[in-house]
Parts: sequence; structure tokens; C-alpha cells
Amino acid sequence: MKRVSGLDIPQTLAEACDPQRLALVVYDMQVGILRQIKNPEEVVSRVSRVLEAARAAGVRIFFMRHMSLPKELMGTFAYRMAMAWQRVDDPNEVKPWFLRDTPGFAITPELAPRPSEAIFDKLTMSALEGTPLEIALRDCGITTLALVGVAMEIGIEPTARHAADLGIIPVIVADACGAGHAEAAQRSIESLKFAGDAIFTDTDEFCRTLQRMPA
Repeated sequence: MKRVSGLDIPQTLAEACDPQRLALVVYDMQVGILRQIKNPEEVVSRVSRVLEAARAAGVRIFFMRHMSLPKELMGTFAYRMAMAWQRVDDPNEVKPWFLRDTPGFAITPELAPRPSEAIFDKLTMSALEGTPLEIALRDCGITTLALVGVAMEIGIEPTARHAADLGIIPVIVADACGAGHAEAAQRSIESLKFAGDAIFTDTDEFCRTLQRMPA
């Protein structure tokens, strides 16, 4: 571990992933979102492995869910975004896809959150914007945030950037992050690597790292 001015400066995955200072965010692993990607079973399997390793290591775990507002509560930007995603030109044709308590809103049952794990709903792409997540992380003294889920190019990248701006090290378990558009996801990965804020890993390495941590 590098040190300066009395501070530890993590450089490696193992140095960053102290289970007492690490949290795992499972991003938008919802039934209706998984239907929109090409390899949902593969992503669910890898996220499940990461989740199991994090639970075994005592890592704090937060699930995020993307929520649609009913049309009566949607504003200008909500309509613009929905029109772009749904590829319609008329706002009257917009259909809220992720209304609370609809089947598509639910977290996929393979990853059922435990009572000891939080579920936060959001309207935004960053998991840290407009949700209680930042407050919870700060209150627990979290310094590293591991990210898995869907989608790399839509939510994982902005969450990683937001975490870095808050002084939290983002760890991206890349093969446990699904994508709606493979080329866009690759651009997100390359951009994050260029910025240098995030630590990139894969499911095997992340799980091994947690398993090697002292109990």
C-alpha cells in the first residue's frame, strides 16, 4: 500500500477491497431490463457469483431499481428520455416501462435481496443521484464501490464517474456488467480506463480477492 501524509493510497484490487470499507451495488437487475439484453442468463450467473462472494465476505450490498413515473407525473426530460429509448416521435405514444409493482420492475428472482440488504429506487442513471445511497455509503465509511449489473453504457459508467467525484474508488466487475449495445459499452469501458478513476476486474478475480481476505 502506498502512503503519503498519513493516508493509504490503494493501487491494487486487493488493497481497495477491504470488506469493511467496500460496498457492492447490484445495478438494475430487473426482469424488464434483462429482457432487453442479448445474454441475460450469463449476466445473471456472474452477478450471482459476485453476490455470493460479497455476502460470504460480509460486504455491504445495495440493489438499485430503475423506476418509471406514471405519465401524469412525468416532466419534460422524462418524456424526452422515454421517447429516445422507445424510439417514438409523439410523447403520447410513450409507455412507462418500469412502473412500481409491475412485473418488469421486479429484481430477477435468482438474485433475491436478503433482509440485510437495501433496495433503492431511482429515476436517474447514476445510482448516487437522488437516492439515499450516498448517505448510506458515507455513514458506513465506505471508500470503495464495486459495480455489477445492467447496463454498462447506460448506468454503470455514470455511477462510476459519480462515485469518483465523491472520492469513492469505483471497482467495475466488467464481465458481470451487461450491455444493451456492445459497441457503446466498449466505448464506456475505454473512456473510464482512460480517465483512470476506476479499477477494472472480472468475476473470477473479484471473487478470489474477497475469498483471500482475512476473516
